[in-house]
Amino acid sequence: MGLNTNKLIASVFNAFNHNCTITDIEEFSSGHINDTYFISTAEGQQFVLQRINDEVFNNVEELVSNKVKVSKHLAAKLPELDSEEKYRRVLTFLPAKTGAYYYQDASNKYWNLTYYIAKSVSFDTVTNKEIAYEGGKLFGKFISQTSDFDACQLVEIIPGFHDVPRRLLQFEQAKKKASATRLEHAASQIEKVAVLQEEMVLLQQLKDEGKIPTRVTHNDTKISNALFDANNKGLCVIDTDTVMPGIVHNDFGDAIRTICNTSEEDQKDLSLVSFNVDYYEAYLKGFLEELRDSLTEVEIQFLPLGAKTIIFIMGLRFLTDYLAGDVYYKTSYDEHNLDRAKNQFKLIESFEDQYNEILKLSKSIVKVKQL
Repeated sequence: MGLNTNKLIASVFNAFNHNCTITDIEEFSSGHINDTYFISTAEGQQFVLQRINDEVFNNVEELVSNKVKVSKHLAAKLPELDSEEKYRRVLTFLPAKTGAYYYQDASNKYWNLTYYIAKSVSFDTVTNKEIAYEGGKLFGKFISQTSDFDACQLVEIIPGFHDVPRRLLQFEQAKKKASATRLEHAASQIEKVAVLQEEMVLLQQLKDEGKIPTRVTHNDTKISNALFDANNKGLCVIDTDTVMPGIVHNDFGDAIRTICNTSEEDQKDLSLVSFNVDYYEAYLKGFLEELRDSLTEVEIQFLPLGAKTIIFIMGLRFLTDYLAGDVYYKTSYDEHNLDRAKNQFKLIESFEDQYNEILKLSKSIVKVKQL
């Protein structure tokens, strides 16, 4: 980082209420949306300073408000912990000297500051059932502990984020404008959308009809957003930029989509793409251990469909972007988005091939929890 960047970060950091002196600044390389910095201080305190991308999020003040409200609610669930341990279990935001939980710099960019969660471990991929199980427990506990929080207090940061009818409308619009070449290359995937779409709107219909409740949901439950301690036990859920009203199936499905795919999502060799049922079983077990008593029977019944639906949504989004000319996702070559779409639809095929086993596992785990 250059001198000017360091000066800016120091200036922003000192706009927050902490009474600490910077000794070192380090940029985090992970993360594709926000700019994030690790701050060390002479007092021994460590912080994470984040510049929120206002091109992706155009309602940053509401976004920060959502995060702070949920974090305060979660912290109140842990009265037995001292401050230091509580900072490791829940994201804790510091206010700026203005009193707001964000700071707006001279360029009108928004920043927020949290305590660094020390002695924590994160994983980009799941390599064993233990991590899948602990991840399920951690995200399940997040939803369980917010089940008494009125989701209406939160702003919908990305409207219609998991709304399948809306995504299908975007897909149809892209298809109408797509080049003949791209339509030809994507013909097989377009047909798969046609076959699946009737089933894929079911969760949205159930939500609209009030048959499944709206809850506080995280909406970005990839395993890298779960922190673990040195013994690989779940510690804290992070990256709550997209916390907002939603349904439990979105969080469950998003975690399953990323945890249970045996390959990277842009893997071209589709023979390497399959759905890992062992990881599904482990995650579901941990998830329901923490959350079972907070869910309705209808919610539990449709958890497997939640997994399938989120995989479909991602495949549909990649395909839509390919047909639209690659305007949303960054690509490295002409058919990158199409390969991503093929990957997700292959994952759905593997899921369907093992669906009976998945249903048996779900029923077995629910039954055990009820005993």
